[in-house]
Amino acid sequence: MMTTRIAVLAVALLTAPTSVTAWAQTKPGDRAVFIVGTAKAARGQTATGAIEVPAGSDASLSIPVAVVHGAKAGPVLALLAGAHGTEYASIIALEKLIGDIDAKQLSGTVIIVPLLNVPSFVKIVTHLNPTDGKNMNRMYPGRPDGTQTDRASHLITTQVVEQSDHVIDFHGGDIDESLRPYSYWNQTGRGAQDAISKAMVLAFGLDHIVISPNRPRDPAASVYFENTATTRGKPSIIVEAGHAGTVEDADVAALVNGTFSVMRYLKMLPGTPTPVENPVWIDHLADVASDQSGIFYPLVKRGAYIGAGMKIGYVTDYVGKLLFEPRAKESGVVLYVRAVPTINKGEPIASIGVVGVAPK
Repeated sequence: MMTTRIAVLAVALLTAPTSVTAWAQTKPGDRAVFIVGTAKAARGQTATGAIEVPAGSDASLSIPVAVVHGAKAGPVLALLAGAHGTEYASIIALEKLIGDIDAKQLSGTVIIVPLLNVPSFVKIVTHLNPTDGKNMNRMYPGRPDGTQTDRASHLITTQVVEQSDHVIDFHGGDIDESLRPYSYWNQTGRGAQDAISKAMVLAFGLDHIVISPNRPRDPAASVYFENTATTRGKPSIIVEAGHAGTVEDADVAALVNGTFSVMRYLKMLPGTPTPVENPVWIDHLADVASDQSGIFYPLVKRGAYIGAGMKIGYVTDYVGKLLFEPRAKESGVVLYVRAVPTINKGEPIASIGVVGVAPK
């Protein structure tokens, strides 16, 4: 059975460039000079600069950006990390890719936004932009007259998403999340687009893939960065690696190598992709939140497979009195578990991925 699946996947990857070429309706990668924000790259060059978010009801923001404009024409791939500025492994991976991608060997263009939420990174604030208290992966497609997050989301939509053909959205375990690597495939029901995004997520190589069929469908209310691209007809994926705010070589390498594999699938670089051979497909997530505030003690580790009803940990008050024993709602794999003792009522304790069947 595994041999058959590998053979089918190999055929799909070998025939994919035709479908990728046919999918692209415009050719932004054909430009002699490619500009994003203040980054302006000629053919065969890498340029860095910033997407400048002007001041409005609150402060201005300068978002770092790099453009690697290939010596040859080809697709435009957008890479973005740091929507949550303490998901460090993904930020470091994209910073590394800026120097590792050789524009002279590249067909097409890579837009790299290594750190979107600069205020979060600088102030070490998890999940939110401390300037306005908003989640920078929840306010798309943004608007030019809103707060800093809204204005930034609007410029990322117009300057990054709308100039791209394909998108990879990079995340990982924040300071309070002990996370095992996994990815998301947004299943839209649009056959040609879904086939390419599925091939992208397989080529990336992470061995657990969450099927995400119920994301917003309205481009004017896309909510998430990746979904902003998907609702505009651009095959896109989400990838996650890194845990509890750490930067480990294996996590960074998984993100860097996965990106290069996708670029080979898209024929942006020479060589063949290295797809995951036997992925575990996650049908849905059975998340567990805390009923109480207090101190959380985990009893499971990231990546463990657990059964329905199994105790995930326990919550005590500040003098050790037991308050709550969270249990798994369904059987599955622990995609992440809370990594810090602090827990407030309603906050996530764990995300359990319920294993499903491979999509056709």
